[in-house]
Order: sequence, then structure tokens, then C-alpha cells
Amino acid sequence: MSSKSPKQGQMRLSDGGRINRKHPVSFHFDGKTYAGFEGDTLASALLANGVHLVGRSFKYHRPRGILTAGYDEPNALVEIGQGNQQAPNIRATEAMLYDGLTAKSQNRWPTLGFDIGAVNSLLGRFFPAGFYYKTFMFPAVFWKSVYEPVIRKAAGLGRAAKDHNDADRYEKTHRHTDVLIVGGGASGLMAALSAGASGARVMLVDDANELGGWMLSESNTKIDGKPAINWIKQTVKTLEAMSNVTILTRTQCFGYMDHNFLTLAEKVTDHLPERPDHLPRQRMWKIRARHVVLAQGNHERPLIFGGNDKPGVMMASAVRSYINRYAVLPGRRAVIYTNNDDAYKTALLLDDAGVKVVAIVDQRPTPSSVLVSQAMARDMAVHTGHAVLDAIGTRHVGTLKIAAINSKTGDVTGQPFYIDADLVAMSGGFTPVVNLHSQARGKITWDEEQVCFRPSDYHEASICVGACNGVFELKDAMTDAAQGGAWAATAAGFDAGAVMTPTIDEPSMVMRPHILWKMPSDAAKGQEPKAFVDFQNDVTASDIKLAVREGYHSVEHVKRYTT
Repeated sequence: MSSKSPKQGQMRLSDGGRINRKHPVSFHFDGKTYAGFEGDTLASALLANGVHLVGRSFKYHRPRGILTAGYDEPNALVEIGQGNQQAPNIRATEAMLYDGLTAKSQNRWPTLGFDIGAVNSLLGRFFPAGFYYKTFMFPAVFWKSVYEPVIRKAAGLGRAAKDHNDADRYEKTHRHTDVLIVGGGASGLMAALSAGASGARVMLVDDANELGGWMLSESNTKIDGKPAINWIKQTVKTLEAMSNVTILTRTQCFGYMDHNFLTLAEKVTDHLPERPDHLPRQRMWKIRARHVVLAQGNHERPLIFGGNDKPGVMMASAVRSYINRYAVLPGRRAVIYTNNDDAYKTALLLDDAGVKVVAIVDQRPTPSSVLVSQAMARDMAVHTGHAVLDAIGTRHVGTLKIAAINSKTGDVTGQPFYIDADLVAMSGGFTPVVNLHSQARGKITWDEEQVCFRPSDYHEASICVGACNGVFELKDAMTDAAQGGAWAATAAGFDAGAVMTPTIDEPSMVMRPHILWKMPSDAAKGQEPKAFVDFQNDVTASDIKLAVREGYHSVEHVKRYTT
């Protein structure tokens, strides 16, 4: 980086993270130049520079910030590149930073800070769920000439490149394998070890730039008596030494068809500032697998409250990821809002990093665990049996409205009070990622104990393991994955041998979320602040209530009617 390059961001920690501090880089976002490090994502580099407003929402053009740290990001969708290299709708949480990267926010005019489309938020009462089915009916001749063109022009977020002369090269390749493992987190690595030891041909694919999954973001877990990252490094080294194991990173499995035919998209050079002529930009893999192990992990669920879409409101696990993986502080004054124990890990980590944790708001009336006790021992204010009613702020959260609630009904029972904070780390529990399982015509079943849908019946020769199977405790997930990998190798005709799993040392947690089926609010009926369920499509809790009231009961019908 030249001597005129910008200084590193004010929210960057002085040490830690998995970034390469010896290789600083500069990048551009909406015409401004910022600094980051090799190993950053665009999202982590923006947060390090104190940039939280990164886009506008689909329908209401509300200010949106970075919510997650991975492929499930709904808000931070940007355009990357210029000319015929421009690509829209790229998740900033997945875009790896390189020197000279140019990115631009989407769905705003004329600027991100001053967006004319934000007037839609003031007119929200005229855009209820399914409004276009009720509004654009008369006169009929206007549909083709007026209504449809206007709707189509307003649709979408990013814009495709005007120069359609794509100079990049793309490849496709075919491969047969005995065992295909999708997901390179702790469970995927364990399954690959188990299957690979049998001599079966194993392919391990993961969409991230390095293997390890969410374990790369955890600092209080030990495996075989050492930090989890040590086990990940050793396991990856062991797998790389196996001639029968193929590892693909930056590779997303996007299709699961009949007879175990799967399709993968590998980003070969998207992360490089200059793309070598002999390499394609992307490569499509067409895989025929004898058996498939799905280890895709889980999504952390958001909590539903007024203003939960504002910049500064993030998932609790994502906050840990930015601190531990990228050495970035997402805020200075934090409130933790949760219905389970996992978010307490975020509270403790923030405190260790020097962030003031002004309150932990827990919907549960009497939470009790080691983590809860540790938080209280640090004199953190833990408000049990409380809920966040509203996040107040214009372009960033600044104040939270909090009140005591009935933990069974969600009714507000106490006088609301206010707390100033620039960061809200929320956790509403966890949902197994069952997309590929469902695409392969597998069935899912509601688990009342875990409060989530889990894989049940399988249509293809496959198995879900770990958090993807609703097994959230790491120790149990590793055992489940080892058995799953051995089962797949055995079913493919190989001797998997004994299943060995490492010893796990992590705090005991209550992962089952406390569920409220009613959003706590003290506002008059019809005056509740917007509380978002689907961030990307601007679907609120009130939209879903209206759809159900109008007769839509199937979740697929509700989803289509409200978007």
C-alpha cells in the first residue's frame, strides 16, 4: 500500500484476528477510499472503518446495516467491480477484500445517505401485504401499459452490468466420488476424517475461504485440551495429506437432484486483484456421489422487535465472528438481547475486548447456567423476563426501549425504560440448514424440544449431521458427524473402522430458546413500530398477521403473498 493510502479503521483491535496485518490493502466504497487487511471481508473492513450504513431495503428503502458474518446476510448486498466486471447483489460478508476492490451500495438514489425512495417508508400504510393484488385491478387496460412496467422497474436491488461483453472465462467439470461432504465446519471436518480413513474417495466442499466454520469465531472452546483452532489446523493438514480426499473451498453446493447428482459453483479467482489468464473466474462442478453427508450447520434466528432492522442491530454469533476472526469491534456500547445461553458468550467476549456491555436483556424469567453466572459475576446488568420493545435511531440504533414482560404470553407488564447503545447483539435460537435436504425431496419434522424443524425422512442416499441435524452441542455434533461419515463410507463399500472423536471442553449451555409467539409491544393496536421477519424482502410481523387474517395458512402461500 502506498504512503498515501488511508489509515486503518478506528474500530480495529490492535491485535488478534485471522487477518494478515503484514499486507494492508485499500478499497473503495461509494467513491470513498478505506483501508483493510488481507483476510478481511468487505463487511469486516467496512465495520473496522466505522461504516454501518451499507444499503437500503427492498420496499421501504429503510437504512440497512450488516446483520450477519456469512452467506446468510440479507442486508449488505453490494455491486462489486466496474464495467464488464461489475457484479450485482454480492454479499459483503462473503466478498474477500483485495487491493483496489471497488464496491457500491444498491437500491438508492441519488446517494446512500439521502435516498429519495425512503419516502416509501412514510407511505408504508398504503403498501400492506398483497397490496398489488388489491390495487392494480382497474382499469384492466392499464395493466400492460402502466402497472406492470412500473412494478418491474421498481423490482430488484442491484443492476446488471451495461457492458455485456464478459471477458472472463468459465469452466465446467465432472466428477464421481464415493462420499461428498457439504460443509467444512467442525462436523464436516469430523465426517471427512471418518470417511477418509476408510479409503473411500471423499470430496469436502465449503463456501468459505477456509475450513473451520463457526469454530473459527469461538475462543472459549477447547478440543483435545487445546484451542479449537489448533484442532482445525491439524485436521485440515491430515485431510490434505490423504490422497483420496479432495478439498474445495470457496465452493457452494447449489443443487441436489435425483440419483445423488449435485452441482457446485467454485469461485476460482474472484478474490484476486488480478486474474491469471490460465485460470477461469468460476468453475462449475457436476458431481455424482454414491453417498452424501450434509454438514451445513445452522442459522441463528433474529428476534422480532420494533426497529430490529436498523444498522447496529446484529446477530450475536456474528459479533463474535467479527471480533475473533477479523479483530473488529462492531460497537462501543452493547446490549445483548436473547432467549438462550449462546448470546452470553458474546457478552463475555465484548467485555474482554473492552466494549461496555450496558445490559443483557433475557426473555427467560429465570435463566441459570455457567455463562449466566459468569456474566453476573462481572457486574453486567442482566434483565431477566424482559424484552426489547423498540430500537430507536435514524441511520443507526442509538437507544433501546425495554420493559418487563409476561414470559408466557409476551404481554408487557412493567414500565418501559430506555438504554443508550450503538450495538444490539441478538439471538433467537438456531435453525438447521435443511435447504439441500429439502431440495432432494427429504422431509423435515418439528422438534418441540429443540424448537426447530429437523431432517427426518431421506429420499436420496444421504445423511444430515451435526447442527444441520439439529444437534447443536459441539460434543454431540462431533459424535454425530463421525458416525455419519463412517455410515456413508460403509454404505459405499468401505470399512470405516472404529469411530474416534476428540474430547470437548466448553461451557455448558441451554441452547433451547424460550419462545414467545407474540411480539412484545406497548403500542396501541395498529401503531406498533415495524418489526421485520424477512429483512431482505421487507416483510414485517404485521404483514404476516394480515396474510393469516385474510385466509393464508400455508407458510408458502404466506411467503408469496407478503413479498
